[in-house]
Amino acid sequence: MFLFCGRRADRIKAVHYEGDGFCLLYKRYESGRLKWPRTGEEAKQISAQQLRWLLEGLDPEQPKAVQQWHPRWPKNPENSA
Repeated sequence: MFLFCGRRADRIKAVHYEGDGFCLLYKRYESGRLKWPRTGEEAKQISAQQLRWLLEGLDPEQPKAVQQWHPRWPKNPENSA
């Protein structure tokens, strides 16, 4: 999948090849602008989760969007009840 953004940074186009043809997704945001790379050196690959965020109008580079969960195991499982 390839993603493109216009100069105004309020629209995104995604092109996906499905084996027998291309699929084009076009989305225009009603408010706000996308934070988008302007040069080839700034372009990068994004994860499926980052694509979802982008399509929802969120910044795909959110540092605190997903917190890691660390279970708290009892120190002595025999004493926990």
